[in-house]
Amino acid sequence: MCAKGASLFQTTANNPARLKKVLYRAPGSDKWEEKTWDWAITEIAKRVKDTRDKYFIEKNAAGQVVNRLEAIAHVGSAALDNEECWPLQAMMRSLGLVWIEHQARI
Repeated sequence: MCAKGASLFQTTANNPARLKKVLYRAPGSDKWEEKTWDWAITEIAKRVKDTRDKYFIEKNAAGQVVNRLEAIAHVGSAALDNEECWPLQAMMRSLGLVWIEHQARI
């Protein structure tokens, strides 16, 4: 079986060993804390927005409008099909990301 197929079981909902809760380790900590999904999604959104607000580039050195964000990168998953990759890439581009890669190319 190919590596993609062999590892696919790890990401499927019917894997009894799949993690079903959010585990968070604070910076500098050696302990994992269980958090709620609401906390995790809110925290991720907050961090993405804070980073985008801080590092968003509206114009380049020549004064041309570029509307880009170079402080966040995205690596897609080979477990995604084309129908999943398209909206994910559209979302990343709507944030202004320019560093967008896909695992299948790496």
